[in-house]
Amino acid sequence: MKNLEEQLARRRRAQLYRERLILDSPQGVELRVDEETLLAFCSNDYLGLANHPEVIAAFKRGAERYGVGAGASHLVSGHSRAHHALEEELAEFVGAERALLFSTGYMANLGVAAALAERHSVIFEDRLNHASLIDAARLTQAKVRRYPHADGARLAALMAEAKNVALIMTDAVFSMDGDIAPLADLVRLAAEHGARLLADDAHGLGVLGANGRGTFEQLSVPLAPPAILMGTLGKAFGTFGAFVAGEAALVETLIQHARTYIYTTALPPAVAEATRASLKLVTAESWRRERLRALVARFREGAQELGFALAAAETPIQPLIMGESERALAASRTLRARGILVPAIRPPTVPEGSARLRVTFCANHTEAQVDRLLDALNAIRTAA
Repeated sequence: MKNLEEQLARRRRAQLYRERLILDSPQGVELRVDEETLLAFCSNDYLGLANHPEVIAAFKRGAERYGVGAGASHLVSGHSRAHHALEEELAEFVGAERALLFSTGYMANLGVAAALAERHSVIFEDRLNHASLIDAARLTQAKVRRYPHADGARLAALMAEAKNVALIMTDAVFSMDGDIAPLADLVRLAAEHGARLLADDAHGLGVLGANGRGTFEQLSVPLAPPAILMGTLGKAFGTFGAFVAGEAALVETLIQHARTYIYTTALPPAVAEATRASLKLVTAESWRRERLRALVARFREGAQELGFALAAAETPIQPLIMGESERALAASRTLRARGILVPAIRPPTVPEGSARLRVTFCANHTEAQVDRLLDALNAIRTAA
């Protein structure tokens, strides 16, 4: 039997121990943690919709009409009119024939991979993929090959040597680096090899593209076979859940074969109603995306003037690489002492030697708050 206490002690000594914050406030650019009010640059609530009054009101109406739980899986008695309407509206929003709701993005990725790959097939994955995509590939028992980050040329060479390729899987926006996958190249390679491309656009949906339709829209790549979109609802949409979008035959295949869809309770219908309200705001209020882009540009300009090396990312995810975990933790604590919340991200979430501050932005941040963050980062830099 493993000695759990010793394992935890080793994790503490390696500066890798994870601890939870207990919030006493809604999501927002200012969070109440214990007795502190902290300016937060760490949430994925990119458009500031998690506490929007119209979304809250829709949630309340949904609870009054449908109750607070779905009661069963979608295939038993848990698929409500609210779920069905949201699926239709999401499909229209992203330009797909159909969309299918899942409880989480993790469950969606596992469901797609298991439904489309088998033991004797091959899956190719970007080396910096999210854990859900990594686990999804492992659980299929297919042969998994990882290609260098965003390297379409190397992937093409690897695929030329492979047989029975079932899937290419990638983040569309990489969650820890903020850069964007070369979707056009990946779609082309998938088509050439009779495979499918699963693009996890958790961090692009709602944020990128003129209409907020995500990375496919941003890169002018049609969402059509062999492409499959996985989008989450708990980030820019401010609610909870996920969906997979593609052609009708794909969705019907997932309904029949995706175990993480078949064997789990459906989202509460009230969450679906809240998301329908959020989707309307994402569509109608393009100023949120414009403001977000302006805030990111302000931060990048200021951080570069301070001498920070920034990643090649124009998204709301702006990592500041610290290197060792201890250094990232020290920087995070210094910011916390100044009333700013930016947790340190450490291995195994990111590769060894690349511990970082993962700075993220919300459309509700002000220019003054961005400047306050830059002032605090300057104090870290001068103290180093």
